[in-house]
Amino acid sequence: MARKSKSDLESAAAEAAWYATPEGRRQTQREFERAIKRGDVLRSKGSTIPLTDAKLLAELVEKAKAKATKAISIRLPVADLERAKQIAEKEGGGYQTVLKRAIRAGLRKVS
Repeated sequence: MARKSKSDLESAAAEAAWYATPEGRRQTQREFERAIKRGDVLRSKGSTIPLTDAKLLAELVEKAKAKATKAISIRLPVADLERAKQIAEKEGGGYQTVLKRAIRAGLRKVS
């Protein structure tokens, strides 16, 4: 195999860096969703994995979204934050976990 030139490596690194940006990830998601709708999602040549139904792939994407997390910034009253930290200390966990559980419980309650 031929060695890659420095410019090839730099352009590949730049492309990889772009795909790691939020816009790059959104673009990949859009392309993947379009391919699922068209039924173009195929396995690679020589793959021993059977072709997956587009409906099943869509379900898998939704499950992945349910487990995916996104960093956000939120303003909370100091008293609520301190209370979450106290609960976390008693439970032996982190206060962010306590807050996530409380948010999930609240969302279930209102839906």
